[in-house]
Amino acid sequence: MHPIHRAYVLLRGGGDLASGVALRLHRSGFNVIITELPQPMAVRRTVSFSEAVYEGQVNIEGVVARQVFSAVEAFELAHGGVIAVFVDPQAAILEQGNFACMVDARLLKIRVEERISKSPLVIGLGPGFICGDNCHAVVETMRGHFLGRVYWQGSALDDTGQPEGDARRVLRAPLDGVLTGYASIGDRVETGQTIAEVDGPAGHMKIIAPFGGILRGLIRPGLPVRKGVKIGDIDQRSQWEYCFSVSEKALAVGGGVLEALLTWNNPARDHLPPE
Repeated sequence: MHPIHRAYVLLRGGGDLASGVALRLHRSGFNVIITELPQPMAVRRTVSFSEAVYEGQVNIEGVVARQVFSAVEAFELAHGGVIAVFVDPQAAILEQGNFACMVDARLLKIRVEERISKSPLVIGLGPGFICGDNCHAVVETMRGHFLGRVYWQGSALDDTGQPEGDARRVLRAPLDGVLTGYASIGDRVETGQTIAEVDGPAGHMKIIAPFGGILRGLIRPGLPVRKGVKIGDIDQRSQWEYCFSVSEKALAVGGGVLEALLTWNNPARDHLPPE
């Protein structure tokens, strides 16, 4: 069993949900390393550690994450109390260190074909994971009664394909192209206001606010987008501070990951399914 205090944990993905997990683990004393894509596309950028890939360093609720350029640097930085963000799409760093746990926080929402990795514990977030197949435990990500629950058998609830709440709040790319932003996260927007525009081979189209509220999320302008992908989020609650603090959903999922990790390392594991 891996010693739990100051253990290394790997998170695949650094979006807003993954960042809630990273916050909870970091504050609980774990050394956190995040692997990311070369061009992360977080919508809630102001609360996503993946932004370190672009900015070099980010600070979310007093916790610092910094981009690194080697596995050695990642382990050193995480050991020193700073979350390390490493561009490593295949998570090859797993082969180079002794991790207590790997959390797959990519939220692909489709079946993850990879088998259980060499990590002693693999935790999957949301749909696409099956206990005993591609992970040891799954944490529920669907908002509602079961949010944050840890499953040691079976899988999470199926993806409905529908956003939570008013579906109009989710802004999507109307065509393939490059995004230009006309509003910033935290801005108050009104019905009919142009939030952004996508220019591509098929032309250009504006993205209009369907109702008034606070722009809670918008992917980084200048990034290429595919038609239908989520590029923004409007919050009718109009609470500016919600744009710059980790959501209750992300913290609930983070709590589930922390529970799974501590349960797995509890000497009294009689209640868990046999390995």
